[in-house]
Amino acid sequence: MAEAIVTRLARSGMACDLADSIAEARAFMDVQRYDALVLDINLPDGLGTDLLRELRNKGDRTPVLMLTALFSVDDRVSALDLGADDYLVKPFDQRELEARLRALLRRETDQKADVLKVAGLSFHPATLRAENSGQRLELTRREATLLGVLLRHPRQVISKERLYEGIYSFDDVDVGLNAIELYIGRLRKKISGSGAAIETQRGLGYRIVESG
Repeated sequence: MAEAIVTRLARSGMACDLADSIAEARAFMDVQRYDALVLDINLPDGLGTDLLRELRNKGDRTPVLMLTALFSVDDRVSALDLGADDYLVKPFDQRELEARLRALLRRETDQKADVLKVAGLSFHPATLRAENSGQRLELTRREATLLGVLLRHPRQVISKERLYEGIYSFDDVDVGLNAIELYIGRLRKKISGSGAAIETQRGLGYRIVESG
């Protein structure tokens, strides 16, 4: 079921990682920030509610949608009290899962600033418009999408694979990972002079920072 969900979400434009256990989920979250989590309650090495409690105790406010086969109102209320943002009872229609995820992401976006900034560089996610000290930058859609991914996680190293998924998740095309290097090179030239810089962390990925 999990594999089917990942495939369906990928087709709708959501890049996903699949963790088969709490331990694997922790390993993913140690190196990657996510826009939302879909969390099952019964996992091979524990309860999803335990992982949810752990995240909230650490101050991690990533939106969480719980999947549960439990029908008790008390169980659902307990999950929400622990910090879940929504829940879905199995079996469910995948279209409902997609709709609920989109609602969570919209809510999270609405609660955040509508402009992302690093130094003199600013980016408007809703319109994919980027500016350098108020002057609009001419970016292609993929360049703008890539810049948006970097700016949502300033100073955080993002792998080439994650950037690739962010750009090509809507397209069924055979494009190599080297395409990311091409777009990074173009972006560096276009944001030059903004006070922001894209750094290469060899073997790890890229991050956007204020230039020294």
